[in-house]
Amino acid sequence: MITTPFAYITILIFIASILVYVEEKSRAKLFEYLPAIVILYFTVMSLSTLELWSKTDEINGAYRAFKSNLLPAMIFLMLLQSDIRKIFKLGKKILLTFFLASFSISLGFIIMFATLHNSFEPEAWKTFGALSGSWMGGTGNMVAIQSSLGLESNKMGNVLLIDSIDYAIWVMTLLALVPFAKRFNNWTKADKTILEKLESKLDGESEKKSINFPSLFMLLGLALMVSVVAQSLAPLLPTTSFLTETTWIVIFATLAGIIAGTTPISKESSAQPLANIMLYLIVALIASRADFKELTNAPTYIMAGFMIIAIHATIMVIFAKLFKLDLFSLGVASLANIGGVASAPILAGAYNKALIPIGVLMAMMGYIVGTFMGLGVSKILSMF
Repeated sequence: MITTPFAYITILIFIASILVYVEEKSRAKLFEYLPAIVILYFTVMSLSTLELWSKTDEINGAYRAFKSNLLPAMIFLMLLQSDIRKIFKLGKKILLTFFLASFSISLGFIIMFATLHNSFEPEAWKTFGALSGSWMGGTGNMVAIQSSLGLESNKMGNVLLIDSIDYAIWVMTLLALVPFAKRFNNWTKADKTILEKLESKLDGESEKKSINFPSLFMLLGLALMVSVVAQSLAPLLPTTSFLTETTWIVIFATLAGIIAGTTPISKESSAQPLANIMLYLIVALIASRADFKELTNAPTYIMAGFMIIAIHATIMVIFAKLFKLDLFSLGVASLANIGGVASAPILAGAYNKALIPIGVLMAMMGYIVGTFMGLGVSKILSMF
């Protein structure tokens, strides 16, 4: 049994690094539907259930210190890659489609929870609030909301379960619909020239600088300094039962990342690997407090996830007919929300390799709005 903080943190980093390495080198089909980060959660959760480490005061202290200090730094680095000026180049119709996807997902959460909230435990609104952050942004947004709401780590198993099972089936469904795009576009009378214009507009975007030691070191120091400043300012701001100190920390780091994303620093490629390392460690830390005994209500949660997707899909199809939207825009906007940067470019590439940048930019927009919209959904769910 592990009883020291160093061994505890080391084993989490070791497991995460091995999974990322295997995912990259093996290219196994499994990772297309179960990303390494999901496998990481359930692997660490299994070891936690088997009590590989004891929850001593020292280990509990290490858990709190790493999670609370790395979270703002990770959020900053994640958003540093999202230059909103490039996102605006997507045009009104693509932006409308993205926000339509976000709105319909939000509505799906609200309708589902209003219908089924009696089937869950009293604080299930926090669980679905965290999931809404993931389904309108990404795993980083989910972690940010989980911390903001004070959702216990042992409740995150249901979130990851829905996020993996329901998400995988939705990805497969959208990929299966690609051959029917022409027929769907004829039905909605979509304008076929919009995507061609976007390809030429986004063509020739300047590439990021290569990853190097000075860049890595500088961004690490900058991200950690953002974390220090955010945690220093948060206690000075007014709080409520919902707008806590942690929420202020998340908001400050988010705004800092968005602003820095418009500066030359955003061209440093080192931000992405650093953000991913922090994200994997934070997810492993959360999983290390979880237990499989907590997943007693898993089937109900999974069905709730499918209900959210069904409401989302129905609204998207109705608006596609009203606003003459094409299937590519609908599908990529949906996955930019629910799947993030890991899957939206894959779907975009299934239509045309030249459209991959659109998938990336839409997913990046999810990173920007996911935390704010997820907190808004959480507030509404808490009213039930």
